Amino acid sequence: MSKSNQSSLPCGESRRVVRRIVVLGAGESGSGAAILAKEKGFDVFVSDCGTISEPYRALLDQNGVQWEDGKHSEELILNADEVVKSPGIPLTAPLIQKLQAQGTPIISEIEFAARYTNAKMICITGSNGKTTTTSLIYYILRNAGLNVGLAGNIGNSLALQVAHEDHDYYVIELSSFQLDNMYDFKADVAILLNITPDHLDRYDYKFQNYVDAKFRITRNQTKEDSFIYWAEDPVIDREMKKIQLGATLYPYGFSVPNPLPLGEEELALKGRHNVLNSMAATIAAKVVGIKKEVIRESLKTFQGVEHRLQYVATVRGVRWINDSKATNVNSCWYALESMTTPTVLILGGKDKGNDYSEIDELVKEKCHTLVFMGLHNEKLREHFEPLSNSPHKGEGFQIIDTDNLHDAVMAAYHAAHEGDTVLLSPCCASFDLFKSYEDRGEQFMAAVRAL
Repeated sequence: MSKSNQSSLPCGESRRVVRRIVVLGAGESGSGAAILAKEKGFDVFVSDCGTISEPYRALLDQNGVQWEDGKHSEELILNADEVVKSPGIPLTAPLIQKLQAQGTPIISEIEFAARYTNAKMICITGSNGKTTTTSLIYYILRNAGLNVGLAGNIGNSLALQVAHEDHDYYVIELSSFQLDNMYDFKADVAILLNITPDHLDRYDYKFQNYVDAKFRITRNQTKEDSFIYWAEDPVIDREMKKIQLGATLYPYGFSVPNPLPLGEEELALKGRHNVLNSMAATIAAKVVGIKKEVIRESLKTFQGVEHRLQYVATVRGVRWINDSKATNVNSCWYALESMTTPTVLILGGKDKGNDYSEIDELVKEKCHTLVFMGLHNEKLREHFEPLSNSPHKGEGFQIIDTDNLHDAVMAAYHAAHEGDTVLLSPCCASFDLFKSYEDRGEQFMAAVRAL
């Protein structure tokens, strides 16, 4: 990987010397990128149109990085030689459009950080299961005694770790937004778990655009690199027939040889989707040379991740489950599929162009009550109300409409019967009522424990 202070341009243009780097967005990734850029001798400026949180302000100040928040001063941004963009900023933002029009290279924090490390990169993407699989791989590698960092959507900023630490391996969870602005970056091990419609509001409501973004994880890979993918995913299967990849291929699934070094009943993570996640993690661990004994023990002892099918409490004989990380419909499908008792489902939030029909049959089979929790529940009502009074015996369900978490929890509490499960699996992003899915999950758990 390059160690120079030169930018790679996305359109194949010749390299040019980069002296001034502007970082847009001062969250975990942006702040980390700024610190690394400062350490490498660049003229660095950070701009965030929101409010930079106090820990990141302190970090920037301690490292002598100039910053602004509450605005974007174009005269301080448009003169950048290169821009590192937060994945949360869409390419359609007016400032991004101006930068693109004048030919300013715009890259991701991951792209920038990778220039300054020779560590092996194990990268995971997919519509669902990313955090669980990333955390599991990190757990296996750490148990094997490897010098490994956790980065991307979880863990600390990759750039900050590259600036202050020296890992031999990084396990990186990558969203489609992060992949959008990668050009020279190469994953030594790339994992694509699945592709289902998500974030379509960021991709012109064209599913193929989202699919193309996910497949960018294979960019620049050679035969020495590994591409691990779910062989039974219909979207992945279709794309694999259309393109030719340079990496060594490692398909996994129930229709190919089972890579697991133990029986499915011994896995700490339960459910069909977690068997697949464990398969992907196992292959990744084998590719980097982890012993079978370490993989087996890790798969038996891994405790899972917060906000993903997380048990909260049992109240008056009703189990409460926090699945706030289910920010799309397919993730909710997996959660419902794992339910073994009558279910009260709490869902709703910021719709991202969702098609709820994917969960229709599971809702009719498993749920006796749906509780909507969001500022705008119109699309949920439009979809589910015609299904709620099914002519088939046992398939009807009631709908309760709320616009805040407290009322949703109380409605679910009164609707549930002893032996039921109340499942928060929203299908939607959290940004209508909450700062993040973590904030939504924490508030939910606090409300349940207060019952």
